[in-house]
Amino acid sequence: MAARLLTARPTWAGQNFALLSAATVIAGLGSNGALIATAFAVLDTGGSATDVGLVSAARMVPLVVFLLVGGAVADRLPRHRVMVAANTVNCLSQGLFALLVLSGTAHLWQMALLAAIGGTGQAFFAPASEGMVLASVSGEQAGRAFAVFRIAVNGASIGGSALGGALVAVIGPGWVLAIDSAAFALAGALRAFLDVSGIPERAPSGGIRDDLRDGWREVVSRPWLWAIVAQFSIVNAVVVAVQSVYGPLVAEEHLGGAGPWGLALAAFGAGTAIGALLMTRLKPRRLLLTGTLCVFPFALPSAALAIPVPVGWLAAILFAAGMSIEVFSVTWMVALHQEIPEEKFSRVSSYDWLGSLAMVPVTTALAGPTQDLIGRPAALWASACLIVLLTAAVLCVPDVRNLTHHPPKPTVTASPTTSPPPPLPPTGPTSPNTSHTTEGTNNSP
Repeated sequence: MAARLLTARPTWAGQNFALLSAATVIAGLGSNGALIATAFAVLDTGGSATDVGLVSAARMVPLVVFLLVGGAVADRLPRHRVMVAANTVNCLSQGLFALLVLSGTAHLWQMALLAAIGGTGQAFFAPASEGMVLASVSGEQAGRAFAVFRIAVNGASIGGSALGGALVAVIGPGWVLAIDSAAFALAGALRAFLDVSGIPERAPSGGIRDDLRDGWREVVSRPWLWAIVAQFSIVNAVVVAVQSVYGPLVAEEHLGGAGPWGLALAAFGAGTAIGALLMTRLKPRRLLLTGTLCVFPFALPSAALAIPVPVGWLAAILFAAGMSIEVFSVTWMVALHQEIPEEKFSRVSSYDWLGSLAMVPVTTALAGPTQDLIGRPAALWASACLIVLLTAAVLCVPDVRNLTHHPPKPTVTASPTTSPPPPLPPTGPTSPNTSHTTEGTNNSP
């Protein structure tokens, strides 16, 4: 499969781009299935819903804590080596997880520890991966390349979830975790073949602390960058709380249960695929104005759940939201590729990741108490209004309205094998609406 992807690629997609895409699809298929397998592995050991949440939190905490360090490290070391090392860590941790589950000896503390190791791996992998993807793309075809990459990422997410759910039911969660471990091994092997000879060497810096300060200066010196990162620190958190807490409750009480809710989420996934496909053709001149306008529809699912609308309408609304947020994802990645120096990209990406994830545990934990205090419809309407107000506020930043797409500088070279061809788009809704290019949301980078 990987060989076919490399030989059948379009003429504008270089070897590095093809290798990164193939590795991301393989790892994404395994990781999204493992996300389901992990939950059922906890439940099969007699764990409760609270225990499932604890294992999830065990992964999230080190991910947030180590993101900035991971970004600084990825700008100091060869990024492909950081990625391969992270894949190796996750291959081993998932393999041990699978062994414990298959042998029937898994305990909650062991699963939480392995989840924490996986979160640490992703903290180093994600900034390195985004920096590597950006370094593999150049020329006028960058927007198309990012869109194609997003199609691959979203396809792996949808396919991995569907296949993983079926496999958990047929062969059990332990074997699905073992498949995920093998997927990391294969993805790491592909990334080991990345050709970095055409990527300019980065000048050594004073130290990790200096790198972090330098990355912070890069962020705060660009109003469009810090404004959108701040916006999505709240938008992401609100969306995850709505989809992980309020959505299932509304579905259980008004829509017929998990089946209709799964159908609606599948419609969102289909919308992201169509949005990415659309962006292979479109090249908006005002990148961030176009992208930010497409964030407004992301308030519609919260409003639809507040009413609530029938499942058919909800699926249509989620489809539109998925399509619009994918337009934002691609325009955001093109803007970053255009404006951020390659040698500083990973540390800037780590601040973007931190902004996108830091508030998620807080809003998820507060979703229940908020519902008890003001009622679920009011909480959902408040979520929709917050998304609209924050997006409108970002449009007040002149740089967001005025930043335009311009031809690449002729001195920039992406890779010797890249004839103009993302991965990971940062800032944007996180799982399951991720705009970051990640490989799943389980014990994985």
